Amino acid sequence: MNSAQTHDCPLTIEIDDIDFMGHVNNSTYLKWVQAAVIEHWQRVASPTAVAAYMWIALKHEITYRKPAFLHDELTANVVLEHVRRESAFYETTIRRGGETIAEVKSRWCCIDAVSRRPVRVTEPVMACFFPEAADRQFSPTSG
Repeated sequence: MNSAQTHDCPLTIEIDDIDFMGHVNNSTYLKWVQAAVIEHWQRVASPTAVAAYMWIALKHEITYRKPAFLHDELTANVVLEHVRRESAFYETTIRRGGETIAEVKSRWCCIDAVSRRPVRVTEPVMACFFPEAADRQFSPTSG
């Protein structure tokens, strides 16, 4: 199941994000992706779902295109590509204006907020991520 649903997250570059070469350190990109994906979840999910489920990163694959610097204005564009069992697969693009600075593919695992154990993504959570599909699935005219 694919989604055109996107989320833009403005990024802040702090002085501590700058490495010995004068540009944003690679580890900062991970911090940004984590914040952007969690912000996406909190935006699309109900308060009940946010309280019941958490997401942890399992894998990140980063392609760096251009360096970023202290005073750059950057945005992380988050796209949820698909969900399978307990996993959500995201693509995050870090941009400076129209320039792509980095591309990140990541896999996240849904965990129960109380037990901290992996859980399958439920239908109500899928409906948070893919509202158009849920509308079609449950509409009186579908079928």
